[in-house]
Parts: sequence; C-alpha cells; structure tokens
Amino acid sequence: MQILHRFTDKVLALETLDPSELIPMDKTYKDRLALRNELLEQYHDIVVAVNENPDYVSTQDPRIRAAVRELYTFVLGTYLPSRYPSMFQLRQNADSKEEMFENLITHDTWPVSLSVETPTIRALEILMQTVDEDFLILLPEISSVDSPKYVLQAYTTCFPSGFNPREKLGLRLAEIHKPVPGYAEKLERSMDRFFARVQVGKPVKRVNWSVTTEAQLFAAFGGVHGHQSSHGDGAESIKPITGEELKVDQTVLRVERQTLHRLPQSKALVFAFHTYTYPIQQIKDEGLGEELALAIDGLKTGNVPAMHSYKRGDVWGNAVKEFLRC
Repeated sequence: MQILHRFTDKVLALETLDPSELIPMDKTYKDRLALRNELLEQYHDIVVAVNENPDYVSTQDPRIRAAVRELYTFVLGTYLPSRYPSMFQLRQNADSKEEMFENLITHDTWPVSLSVETPTIRALEILMQTVDEDFLILLPEISSVDSPKYVLQAYTTCFPSGFNPREKLGLRLAEIHKPVPGYAEKLERSMDRFFARVQVGKPVKRVNWSVTTEAQLFAAFGGVHGHQSSHGDGAESIKPITGEELKVDQTVLRVERQTLHRLPQSKALVFAFHTYTYPIQQIKDEGLGEELALAIDGLKTGNVPAMHSYKRGDVWGNAVKEFLRC
C-alpha cells in the first residue's frame, strides 16, 4: 500500500506528475462506474453541474462550454484510447463517418466531438459515466487580469469528501476553502499565484487523507470534517468515541489522489481527484498500523495543528490509534 508512504503533515505538498498518469485505472473500475451511475440518477443536481448564471453575465459564460468540450474531447478522443488501448478504442461510425469512442468494458459508445445540440452538462455526464475520476473546472474571473481569482464553473463530483459540491459552484478558491484551517492565513495568496502559473503540459499532484468511521464514498452531507453538523446547525459537539465504540468494519482510511492541469486551448484549470478507501483492518493486517497511527499523531504537530480537529481526529483519533497499536 504505497500510498501510505505519502502521508504528510503539510497543508500542501505538490509533486510533478507524468502526464501518462493523469487518469488512473484499477480493478474496481467497473464496480465504481456502476456506483457512479446510481449516484447520477439519485443525486444528479449534486454530482454534476454547470454554472449557468455567473454574477458578471446574464447567461452561461461561453468559456465554460469551451473548457468542458476541450476536456471531453481530450479524455475520450486522445487520452483514454492512447493510454488504455485494451479498454478503449476509436472507430468511425459506418453511416455518418463520425469518429466514435468505444468503451470495451461497458460497451458504451459516444461521439468524440460534441455537436452544437449536445448540452454542456451532457458532456459532463458522459465523462462521469466513463472514468472513475472527479473533475472540477476552474476559470479566472473575467475582471481579474493581473491577479486572477479562479472560480469553480463546472464539475462532475461523485465522491465529495464531506461537502456538497453544488454549494461551491460559482465560488472563488478562497470561498471554497474557507472552512480549511490555515488556508486564509497561509495559502490563499500563494495558491492564487500558483494557479495562475500552472503551465500546459506540466500537471501536478498531491495526496490528501482522512479517516472516516461511518461516511460512504458519496459523502456530500458531512461526516468527514469536524466543522460540520449532520443537522446543518453549525459545528458539531465533539464526543470522542472509545475503542469499544469503534466500528472497525465501517472505519476506513480515505485517500484522495488530487491532480491539477491546464487545458491548452481554453486555458481552463482542471482539478481532479480519485478517491481510494482502505479498511483500517487491512492496514493493520499489512503491518502498517503504526505508520498510520504516527500520521494521526502528526496532525497535531504539523504546521496547521487545527487540521486534527478539522479531520474529526478529536472524535476518532484515540480509538483508531488504540486499535492500530494493540
């Protein structure tokens, strides 16, 4: 479980990313796509959205469709068939001669290029039904030329980690990250500058992690971060669970492999994440219990100690460490 070796107590730890590793595939692909389709049907307006009415225009910003179209054509028309030719291929439609993308696993077929009649949100739905990756598309505010402020303008997010992505639509980075300890003081200015400097063809990645004791992969309604209340009435009351109360079979290490890259034509930024979950029983069985326990301890001694409470470590921390170390 090499991803455990990337634990860090830093708020941000970026690495360069080989473009061939932009979208990972694994043996859970088919099952996870089935789950994504269920979520799309049950929670459509939460898991996929386009910002139809930005504050500065009365209709949809045309840059949004251009960015979505570019991402769609890149993923289906170039990246997947080239990177995973045993899973995806391109072929010509016998009647229209249109280039088509074929998923050899699900047997779905989609056009590589969007027609004028295809709604922008439909392109996002197809992406969601094709790859087990969540995409958030960010564009700079039109009025911010010298020091651009990036805004979330469209997304496909099936596995949000304790937040409702619909509530983030149309917000600046600073507003999106407002609940994150240390962001305003340590990261806001540098992140705005960093996002503006991201170059085409030079993607970056980082790993984010937390432990959850009950939350599912789809966690749009809380259960991951300590600032939230399951009843929507402000901060939750902190009551640590005991070792006896810990539900080991429901407790997992939740890891997000996050990537950021810039599209060459629209110049939009694509923030993407792939979510993995590892049962803590598995971590312990593989001899990695002490490593995770030390990482949990490290949350309090890192450069943002409040991250321990933000990740609800005050609730599950001692019980999980006790289990991992016994």
